[in-house]
Amino acid sequence: MLNGKKIVLGISGGIAAYKIPELVRRLKEQGANIRVVMTDGAKAFITPLTLQAVSGNAVADSLLDTEAELAMGHIELAKWADLILIAPATADVIARISHGLANDLLTTLCLASEAPLVIAPAMNQKMWHAQATQHNVKNLIARNVIIWGPGSGEQACGDVGLGRMLDVPELVALVCDFYQIEKNTVNQLLPLANQHWIITAGPTREAIDPVRYISNHSSGKMGYAIADAAQKAGAKVTIISGPVTIEAPLYCEVVKVESALEMRIQALVLAKKADVFVACAAVADYRVAQIAEHKIKKNPDNYNQESHSQNHYPQNNYRQDDKKSNNPDLTLNLVKNPDIVAEVAALTNKPYTVGFAAETRNVAQYAKAKLAAKNLDLICANNVAKQGQGFNSDDNALTLFTATDEINLPLTSKANLAQKVVAEIAKRLP
Repeated sequence: MLNGKKIVLGISGGIAAYKIPELVRRLKEQGANIRVVMTDGAKAFITPLTLQAVSGNAVADSLLDTEAELAMGHIELAKWADLILIAPATADVIARISHGLANDLLTTLCLASEAPLVIAPAMNQKMWHAQATQHNVKNLIARNVIIWGPGSGEQACGDVGLGRMLDVPELVALVCDFYQIEKNTVNQLLPLANQHWIITAGPTREAIDPVRYISNHSSGKMGYAIADAAQKAGAKVTIISGPVTIEAPLYCEVVKVESALEMRIQALVLAKKADVFVACAAVADYRVAQIAEHKIKKNPDNYNQESHSQNHYPQNNYRQDDKKSNNPDLTLNLVKNPDIVAEVAALTNKPYTVGFAAETRNVAQYAKAKLAAKNLDLICANNVAKQGQGFNSDDNALTLFTATDEINLPLTSKANLAQKVVAEIAKRLP
């Protein structure tokens, strides 16, 4: 698969360096020629001798190597490489490359080479989310540097979250994909390759007037985590997202919507060409029958007749009682929103359809009823009344139901939980 490909593999000082001998072996098995460059920090985790043995080439670790060709090792490697992959890439090396520093062999090589540069981040989850790191990553992306990862899960320090270096099979598959190796071969390494997943996420906002709306507490974290897990397993992922304040996973397409009706339009169009549809969004059950053209005032009698004549307050939208009081009551006329996941599940050639049931009581009973009534293939149910899980939390617990199975997924981070949900879906795909 990689015959004749020349890859410089840069290793910086992270605990994930212990995985790199295996990565070298797997890339060489595919025919790649690997030259390893190490930082001083990397040598604290793994020895140059080990990497020399598995790569079959001398390891470079010094900018001022008198034994290198013409004592200009970085120029030699810069011209030789057709891909530079830095794995693991620590927050430090990301920062130095972002700022164009050249204070060791690896960073100098990055400046001197015209080869594509790929970075596989690996660090503590708090370091990954730090504003400085995210700024540096965005700066690199703007310079066409490719970012693979990070993955999510338990870390060496005990934290759980984004920051883990992608596993070796994922990195090998991504290298093959980079060189445009045929997808059916990559499929053996990434179980969801060639699949298209549509995932709805976040809340919807149902407008009352130009400044007010009906919504709920959904943050979008669970849906975005599932999207990230599916993408890392090889799927092409499109997120139909309601209004959220979190960043979308890298390499996922995002279609932004506000209302349930907008989400429905996008879902029914995209689902027709999808392999999997995951309805994780917390869609508002009801919307206002008619949205007021202007802001509804608390004391309508304080405003002149002209504002009333401009249909400021459509009568079929609400009823305002006791107008002469300081706090008049307002009654909204609501109509039911469409059931998006049920409509997707009713399509002639429907995708594998997964629903979510956020309940506060009788969770299993309600979830099983929805599974059957909506013709779903699988439903993920959770009790949002429990503290520390569900809406706006970083953690969650789910029970998955199919027509024959019940799978309990205990409380864990949403990122970790998403990987398990994706794995359970993947098992059941035709």
